[in-house]
Amino acid sequence: MEENRRSLFAGILIGLGAYGFLALGGIPGAVIFAFGLIGVVLSGTPLYTGRAGVMTDIKALTWIWLFNALGCVLIGLLVLSIGGAPKASAETVVAGRLAVGPWRAFLRAVGCGLIIDIAVWLYRTTKSVLPVLFGVPLFILCGFYHSIADVVYLVAAWKWSPDILWYYPIIVLGNYVGCNVRRIVLPAQ
Repeated sequence: MEENRRSLFAGILIGLGAYGFLALGGIPGAVIFAFGLIGVVLSGTPLYTGRAGVMTDIKALTWIWLFNALGCVLIGLLVLSIGGAPKASAETVVAGRLAVGPWRAFLRAVGCGLIIDIAVWLYRTTKSVLPVLFGVPLFILCGFYHSIADVVYLVAAWKWSPDILWYYPIIVLGNYVGCNVRRIVLPAQ
């Protein structure tokens, strides 16, 4: 129960970062998004993309993902309720993501998982937030997809498309694969 609340809070933090990105856009939005992951690493709350490269318990990881997503649903509903430019930005983000097709969406999710895993690993190693501060804008500016933050975009856009049925599972899997690249390449780390 406690771990679920902590996972929910991690989702809220990422959701707030995603909201900031929607509100500002561009490089400022990418930088402000880092608030979410910095909050996660400093609070020690469990985030799917922060744990997918170090956890072998898939059931526990699934619960983390679920409660992270619920936290982002709450923030997505906030964006939807307030409306304005962030909601319009979410619609643009979702349309762009669905337009790339499954293979490119998967590769973009792998890129994000790789960067987030390395940023979190470097934070754990150095206790410096600099890898997170640079890693988050890097994955955003590269056009990579974060499965937890994307829940905010999907909810805020509030447009149903059957493409979501292939899109979302593919980016969750892509993030998982990307988060495990370091573990495969540097198994002793």
